[in-house]
Amino acid sequence: MQLEIRGLSKTYGNGVKALDNVSLTIPTGMFGLLGPNGAGKSTLMRILATLQEADAGTAMLGTIDVLKQKDEVRKVLGYLPQEFGVYPRVSAFEMLDHIALLKGVTQRGERKALVEALLQRVNLWEQRKRRLSGFSGGMKQRFGIAQSLIGEPKLIIVDEPTAGLDPGERNRFYNLLTEIGENVVVILSTHIVQDVQELCSNMAIINKGKLLYAGPPDSALRDMREGWEKTIAKAELDAYVNSGKLISNKLVAGKPIIHLLNDGSPGEGFVTAEPSLEDVFFGFIHASNQAPVNA
Repeated sequence: MQLEIRGLSKTYGNGVKALDNVSLTIPTGMFGLLGPNGAGKSTLMRILATLQEADAGTAMLGTIDVLKQKDEVRKVLGYLPQEFGVYPRVSAFEMLDHIALLKGVTQRGERKALVEALLQRVNLWEQRKRRLSGFSGGMKQRFGIAQSLIGEPKLIIVDEPTAGLDPGERNRFYNLLTEIGENVVVILSTHIVQDVQELCSNMAIINKGKLLYAGPPDSALRDMREGWEKTIAKAELDAYVNSGKLISNKLVAGKPIIHLLNDGSPGEGFVTAEPSLEDVFFGFIHASNQAPVNA
C-alpha cells in the first residue's frame, strides 16, 4: 500500500498559504517530512489524519479517498501528534484499554491481550500500573506509539516525535519506529535532520507550503554542490548572514563555524567540507527563502 498525494493546497483565513499544490508518493516504510517550524508540515499531517479540510487536491491511501472517506481512514490510521492529551490520573494499562475499546476492540479478553502485547512492545510493561502523569517525556512518547498501533494501522503519522527527548530515549524511539516501518506507511514529520538520516529511506523537504525536494536522502546528497566551512570570530557572523550566502552556522568551543555552498573556494581560510543531509536541508531552505515571493 502507498499514499498518493496530488495537488494538495490549504490557505488559512489570514491569507497564509500553508500548502501550495503539494504532490507526493509515499510508499510502505519510513518517510521523512523535513521542514522548519511553520513550513506546513503539521497542516499536511492534520489533513491526512482527517482533522482538517484541504482547499484542493486529492490523497489516496490504496483505494481509500483520504479526503472523502474519513471514517475508513480512521479505521486504518495510527496518529501520534506533537502534543497529545491523556487522563493524568489513569494508568497506562487503563488508558490503552480505554482507547482500544473506542477503536472497536469490544471483547474484554482480546482487548487485554492486545494491551499487554503493546506495553511489552514499547517496553512499558513494568510501568503499566503507573499514572501517566508520572511518565517521563520518552515514556509518554512510547505510550503514544503504543496507542497509535491499536487496530493494526496501515498508515502511521508521527509529528515531531523526538523533540525534548534525551539521547538514550531518542535511540530507543528510533529502534521502535524502524521496526514499525517495515510493514506500514510511516510518515515522520520533523525539523530534526538526524531523525530522517537515521530512520528514513525516502524523504521530502517542505518550506512555506511548497515541496522543495522528494526522493531518497542519498540522491539528494549526490546532487549537492561542494561545501565550504570556516571558523570565524563572532563579530564577523553578521556580515556573512547579511551576505545571503550563508547556509548554516553552529558554535563550537564558543566560536561560530559557518558553512557555505559554493562553486570554488569562497575565500581565504575556507576548507572543503563533506556534504551532509543537514547541508541538503539548509541548502533547499536557503534557496527557497531567497526566491522571489511570487515564484
